[in-house]
Amino acid sequence: MNRPPGRRLHDFNHVSLCVKYMIFLLNFIFWLFGGLLIGIGLYAFVDKWQASGLVKVETVYDVILNVSLVMIFAGGVVFVVSFAGCVGALRENTCLLKFYSLCLLVFFLLEMAIAIMGFVFPHTMQSMLEETLSDKIIHMYREDADLQNFIDFAQQEFQCCGLSSEGYKDWSKNEYFNCSSLASVEKCGVPFSCCINATDISSGLVNIMCGYGVQKDPAAEAGKRVWANGCIDVVRSWAERNLYTIAIIALGVALSQLLVIYLAKTLEGQIELQKSRWHS
Repeated sequence: MNRPPGRRLHDFNHVSLCVKYMIFLLNFIFWLFGGLLIGIGLYAFVDKWQASGLVKVETVYDVILNVSLVMIFAGGVVFVVSFAGCVGALRENTCLLKFYSLCLLVFFLLEMAIAIMGFVFPHTMQSMLEETLSDKIIHMYREDADLQNFIDFAQQEFQCCGLSSEGYKDWSKNEYFNCSSLASVEKCGVPFSCCINATDISSGLVNIMCGYGVQKDPAAEAGKRVWANGCIDVVRSWAERNLYTIAIIALGVALSQLLVIYLAKTLEGQIELQKSRWHS
């Protein structure tokens, strides 16, 4: 075979610098994002620890419903996987690239499984969420400040109250809002975030007592003061109304993940080819 003068075949670089540094820069951004999530989660966890002196972690629900722990876990996963992709691309390490592409493939398959379950069996998914999480979230409303803020935000944004199909009646499961609670001034009430008009127009202040005693009212009367539907049902209805938009976004995310997996496997193959040329 004729070779260019002064250059041997095994001196040719089979690794595409474009693919290599594209993977490196993309994962470097996600690596920083993962570190940021870990930092924010640790700050929130330590702040909660110092404020209450105790962070309850006894069951898997205590971890899932603890916002700071979820941020730490999610940030840790993003940090480790993106670090593997970042260093694997930069150092041309095939072991790290294989680990990286495998993790992306697992994430992709999990996302597809959840999406298929959500689209094909929406009512089954709703029932499962109501049965597994509803009671726990309602019960822990006053026990975790971060979870409380998240629930209040969700109820205000989606204009809902409670989680299950029982709507605002869900709050009877909380010891502070239960009608049999003798020591609580909030008994038979709901959180202020359930109220249709929680903010006083003249003063601009939030009336935190706007939901007091609403569980005693008939459903028709209660519907004039608070949002009557549960958040899971409202979110499902919102998803059905915006099905095409959600599908386009999901398709874009899926194609992006497949592209990154393809680039990682391409780089891995180029590195293996380069190594084989060196040893030939």
